[in-house]
Amino acid sequence: MPIIINLDVQLAKKKMSVGDFAAAIDITPANVAVLKNGRAKAVRFSTLDAICRVLECQPGDILVWTPDGEEDPS
Repeated sequence: MPIIINLDVQLAKKKMSVGDFAAAIDITPANVAVLKNGRAKAVRFSTLDAICRVLECQPGDILVWTPDGEEDPS
């Protein structure tokens, strides 16, 4: 998939656990895992807003587009 999710990078920068993060944005830890592993088919804008608010980042810090077949550019 050409959309790379850098959620784990942002969580590490904030030194935040998946459980704490899930509680802060009001989704289950299992759904955080789906996002982190790039298996999500969609993300609600309200969820993206909560992610950016909690992690104090921009959507582009979380979501990166790459052409098919290329690795994560970061």
